Amino acid sequence: MSKQIDIVLEVLDRQLLDDEGRRCGNVDDLAVEGDEVVAILVGPGWWPQRAGWVGRLAGWIGGGQRVRVPWSDVKKVDAAVELKRRATDLGLGRGDDRRRPYVDKIPGAGECGR
Repeated sequence: MSKQIDIVLEVLDRQLLDDEGRRCGNVDDLAVEGDEVVAILVGPGWWPQRAGWVGRLAGWIGGGQRVRVPWSDVKKVDAAVELKRRATDLGLGRGDDRRRPYVDKIPGAGECGR
């Protein structure tokens, strides 16, 4: 049980980076089966499980998207959680993609998150 608590503390709320170093969300929750972490749960659709009615409201405002990233796609856990695949292949980073045209117009921000 102690090892499971340690992994939760090391991973929960960490930034996700795809195999190109692109920021593609945060770890919102973990799927655990028995004593094993099997997936990272990402997106506002998972928030109600952690934050009650505030999470339900935030999840609704955020669009309710839910992405499940298999733990086998995790390359490394460090200051961020590095993934083995591209964000788009995993269904991540779509929010960044919608905002990218606007962010790219800000001087000095064009390389942010890439």
